[in-house]
Amino acid sequence: MVEDNSAWMQELELALQEEKQGAEDSLTGPGPIDLEDNVSPANAHQSIAETFRPEVWKKYLDISGKESRVIFSDIYDLPEQNELRNDCKQIVEKLGNDDEDKVSVLSDLESILTQFRKTRSPSRPYTTDNGWIELLFPVVALKLPKQETYNLFEAIHRRYIVRHNDVFHTLTLLILYHDPALSNFLVTKKITSTHVFTKTWFQSLFAAQCNLEVVYAIWDLYFQQEDPFFIFFLALVIIVNARDQIFALKDEPKDKVIEALSLLPCGLERDDVSDFCSLAQYYDYKTPRSFKTELKSCLFENEATSLLNTSILDKTFISQALCLPVSAEELLHYTRHSLDYREDSVRFFLIDCRPALQYNNGHLPTAFHLDSSLMLQEPTAFATAVQGLLSCQRAAIKQGSQAGGEHVCFLGCGQLEEDQYTHMVVSSFLQRQIQFISLVRGGYQSVHSCLEECNSLDDGLVDHNSAECLVCLGSSPSRGSETTPSPSVTTPSSPFARSHSSSDLFGKIGAAMKSKSAEVKEKLIEIISSPSSANANSSPSFKSNSTVNRKPIIGGGSNKRRYRNVAPVFSIDDEHEPQTETSRDSEPDEETIDSVQAWLDKPEVIDSFECQQINMQGYLCDSILLVTETNLIVLRELPERGRGQVELMVNRRLATIGRITTKKKHPEFITFQYGTPNCADPSDMDRFLIPKAKEATELLSHLILRCVEEEQRQKQETGNSSETNRTNESDKSNISETNRTDESDKSNNSETNRINESDKTNNSEASEPSKAS
Repeated sequence: MVEDNSAWMQELELALQEEKQGAEDSLTGPGPIDLEDNVSPANAHQSIAETFRPEVWKKYLDISGKESRVIFSDIYDLPEQNELRNDCKQIVEKLGNDDEDKVSVLSDLESILTQFRKTRSPSRPYTTDNGWIELLFPVVALKLPKQETYNLFEAIHRRYIVRHNDVFHTLTLLILYHDPALSNFLVTKKITSTHVFTKTWFQSLFAAQCNLEVVYAIWDLYFQQEDPFFIFFLALVIIVNARDQIFALKDEPKDKVIEALSLLPCGLERDDVSDFCSLAQYYDYKTPRSFKTELKSCLFENEATSLLNTSILDKTFISQALCLPVSAEELLHYTRHSLDYREDSVRFFLIDCRPALQYNNGHLPTAFHLDSSLMLQEPTAFATAVQGLLSCQRAAIKQGSQAGGEHVCFLGCGQLEEDQYTHMVVSSFLQRQIQFISLVRGGYQSVHSCLEECNSLDDGLVDHNSAECLVCLGSSPSRGSETTPSPSVTTPSSPFARSHSSSDLFGKIGAAMKSKSAEVKEKLIEIISSPSSANANSSPSFKSNSTVNRKPIIGGGSNKRRYRNVAPVFSIDDEHEPQTETSRDSEPDEETIDSVQAWLDKPEVIDSFECQQINMQGYLCDSILLVTETNLIVLRELPERGRGQVELMVNRRLATIGRITTKKKHPEFITFQYGTPNCADPSDMDRFLIPKAKEATELLSHLILRCVEEEQRQKQETGNSSETNRTNESDKSNISETNRTDESDKSNNSETNRINESDKTNNSEASEPSKAS
C-alpha cells in the first residue's frame, strides 16, 4: 500500500545535512515540512536513516533551531527520588553501555527526569507506571547530548501524550463505531473501558510493548503525520486486526482477556509498521472529522487544562456518549458538498427522529424520517420502518445518490426530554451491531442555529415554516410541568408547541385514549403497586424520594405496610412511562465517593449487578446496582477519579418501589417507579439497562415480597395488641357498670325500707282513732 518514494527521503536527508553544515543560520529555523504540499501522506510513510533521525524528529516536533537551554540544578530532593533512581538503573542496564559509561548515563537520566518533574509536572509526582521511563528510553538510545535528549523528550511528551482520562472513552467510542461486534464482546466480558489494557500504549507511544527497532519505525511515521490524534487509529488497528484472536478468548476469564489485549502490540514486526500505519490512515478517513478536531486540542495541547470545564470535554460529550457524536457543522458541510467527497471518506445517511409535525415544519434535504415514538407505541410498525430505511440506504448507495452513505447519522430535537426516545432508537441500531452509527450533537437546534448564523435557513432546509418551527418560536419543554405528554404524540400537543389549533384537541383526545388503554392493560396483567410513600420521610436513615443519601447507611426505615394483596412485583409494560425523574447528575460530592470494593465488602450487600443507568439527559452511565435486604443502591463509576472509584447516586428503600417494568422488545431495559399504588404519575423513577435483568428482578421481587410479609405480620401484631387493649377496657367498663348496679340496688333497698317504715307509721296513726272511738 505504500509507494516507494526513496528519492524524496534522500532529498530530505541531503537538505538536513546541508543545514547541519550551516546553510541556515536563522535563529528560529525552518518550520515543519508540509507533507501535504509535497507528497501524499501514504508516500511519506518512509523510514528515516538512523544518522538523520534526530534532526528529522526535531523538524516534525517543530524544535529545530529552537532548542531551549535548560539549566539543570542537579539537586535530587524529590520525595520519590529513590523510586526514580532505581528505575533509571534498570533502563541503563537495558541500554547495554560500557561499564565506564553507565555511571555517566545514569546521572544524565536521573537529572533529566528530575528536571522534567520539577518544571513540567510540579503537581504530579513521578511513579514507575506513569510511562516516563518507557518514553525516555528510545530517546536516550539515540545517544545525544544531555541537553538535546531533554529537549526531544520534553517535546514528544508535550505534543503527543494525552492529558485527560477521556482518551479511553474516546477509543471505546471508536471501537463501537468501526466494529460494534467487537465492542459488544468487550462489554460481555465486563471490559467497559479500554483503560485497563491501553493505558501504557498511550503513556509510552507503544515503547513499553515493542522492541526498539519497531518503536523507531512507528515514531518515524507517527511524527510525519503531525497529528497527535493519529495514535487512536494506531491503537484501533491493533485491536480490530486481532478480532479473531480476541473472539477466541470468549471462554477465558476477564483477567486473561485483559492480559492478552494489553500484549497485542508485542506482536508487531519492523516490516509490518508501514502497512500498520496505512490501515490506521484508512480508519482515520472513515471517521467523522468533527469528532477528531474537537477533541484533539483538548486532549493534547497545553490549553487542555483551561478547557476541561468547557462543553467540549463535558462528561455528556465523551464519557457518557451513547455513540460517536458528530457536529452540526460537519453534517451541513457534507450536505452541501457530498458529491465532492472521496470514496473512502465519510458519507452520511441521515435519519431524522423528530416527531412528524416537527419534521414537516423544516428538515434537511437529505434527511429520512423515522418517528422515534413508534418504537414504544407500535413496535411492529417501527421494525417495518427500520427495514425500509435500511433498504433505502442500500439503494441510495448503489445509485450514488447524494443522500446515500454507509455512515448512519441520527438527528434528534436537541431537547433533553425529547431526545431520550431518539437515544432509544440509536440503542436499537447499536444492538443490531450496525457499523458507523453516530448522533448529531445538539440535534436539530444546532443545525438550525448554524444555518441561521449563515443566513441560509431557507436554502438549507426543506419546507421550513417559521410560523410553526419550534426553534424559530424559541419555545422549549418545561421541566417543571405537572403533566408530560406521551412521547409518541407527534401533534402540536407536544411540550414545544404554543399554538392551540384543532389538532391540539385531537392530540389530547389521543393521549387520553392511550392513558385509558394503559389502565386497562395494568389491570389485565396485574401490575403490582405500592401505597403512598409519604410517610417514608420519617425514616431516620433514608429519604424515600431522594436519589442519594449523604450517609450511606444500610437498613432502618419505617415498618409500615407498603403493599397489600400482592403477588408478583415485576411486570411487563410497553406503554409510555412517566417522565418524572430526579436523578442527580451534578458534580461528584466527596462524601459520596468511595471504592467499589468497600461497598461490595459490606456484609449487608446480598448481590451486585453491573448496569448502565439512563440519566436525565438520556445518556448511559456505567453503574453498579447493589441489593440489600431493605435497600436498592446504585453506584456510578468515576474513571477520572481512578480505577475502582464510585459515587453513590441512588439509595432507595425497597418498600418505596411501586412498580418494576420492562419492555417486551428490550427485556434488559428496566424501570423502577416509586409512588402510590396504581398511580399514573409516580413520584420518581430510575431507569437502567441491566444485562442480567432477569436475575436482578427476580431477586428484588423476592425481597420486596418478604418486606410485604414482614410488614403485614407487624401490622397484624399491632392490630391484635390494640384489640386486647380494647377488650380490657371493655371488661373494666363492665365491672364499673356492675358496681354501679349494685349501688343502685342498695339505694333501692334503702328506699324500700324507708317506704316500709312509712307504711308502719301510717298504720299506727290509723289504729289510734279506732281506739278513741
